[in-house]
Amino acid sequence: MILESVDVVTDISKEDFQKNYFKKHKPLLIKNFASRWDAFDKWNFDFIREKAGEQEVPLYDNKPADANKSSDAPVTKMKMKDYIDTIKSKPSDLRIFFYIITDRLPELLKNFTYPDLGMKFFKRLPTLFFGGSEAHVLMHYDVDLGDFLHIHFEGKKRILLFDQKQSAFLYKVPLSVHTIYDVDYENPDYEKFPALKQAKGFEIFMEHGDALFIPGAFWHFNRYLEPGFSMSLRALPNKPNVFANMLYHVFIMRYTDKLMRKIFKAKWVNYKQKWAYKKSSKALARHS
Repeated sequence: MILESVDVVTDISKEDFQKNYFKKHKPLLIKNFASRWDAFDKWNFDFIREKAGEQEVPLYDNKPADANKSSDAPVTKMKMKDYIDTIKSKPSDLRIFFYIITDRLPELLKNFTYPDLGMKFFKRLPTLFFGGSEAHVLMHYDVDLGDFLHIHFEGKKRILLFDQKQSAFLYKVPLSVHTIYDVDYENPDYEKFPALKQAKGFEIFMEHGDALFIPGAFWHFNRYLEPGFSMSLRALPNKPNVFANMLYHVFIMRYTDKLMRKIFKAKWVNYKQKWAYKKSSKALARHS
C-alpha cells in the first residue's frame, strides 16, 4: 500500500474547510478539536460508566460475521460498566458498534456543540463506537455514503483511508461495502494479495479530542491502539446522483445480499470472496 499523511490543522474556518476539503472530497485531521467544548472534561470512560453503566450493550470482536447468522449479530452482551472495566484492565478485541446517543445516552448531547463547518449534520444519529486495545474494524465504507466528522476520545487510534478509485486494489467484495476478510491491513501479505501494493491511501493517528473529516464513500480501516471510543457526526448525501446511489446501497444492494446470505449461507459468502479476488487480479493485470 502507498500511504500518505492527511493535512493537519489545529483550527479552520468554515470557508477554508468547504473550499479546500469538503468540496474537494479530501480528508482532514483537526487536532484537539473537542478541547474547545465547555464540557470536554466529560468525554471519558468514567462519565459514560457513571451514566450508562447498567445498560446492556451488544459486543463484537475481530472475527468476520458467521455466515450462518445475521451479519450484524453480536458475539455477546454485557453491561456497559463491565465492558469498560474489561477493556481498561486487559487487552481485548471487543467493541461496541453504532451506539446511538439520542436513544441510549441523550444527556451526552448537552456536552458538545455541532461544529460550524457548513455541513448539514443528521442530528438524529450522533453515534459512539468503542474498542479495546486489540480491536479493529474491517475495511469498509458506510452504506449511506454520508460525509462525517469522526471525533476520538481516550486512547490512540490508527485509521487508514482510501477513496473509491482504489476499490479494485483493495479486493472489494461484490454486493457489499467491505473487502475480503483475509486481508490483514496491519501486516499486508503482498504475495497473497498483490493488488494491495497499488492501493493509494492515507494513514492517520488520532488522539484524545482529535477530529477527522472522512468524505462520503471513503474506505476506512480503524485500529484501536489503546482502549478508546469515538463519536461520528454524519451529513447525508445532498447531491441527486449520490443520493440515488445511497438508495441503491441501502434498499437494493444491502437487501439482495442479505437474502442471498440467508438462502445460501457460507456458499454465498465464499463465492463472493473468490469473485472479489478475481476482480482485483484482473484490475492488477490491467494496471501492469
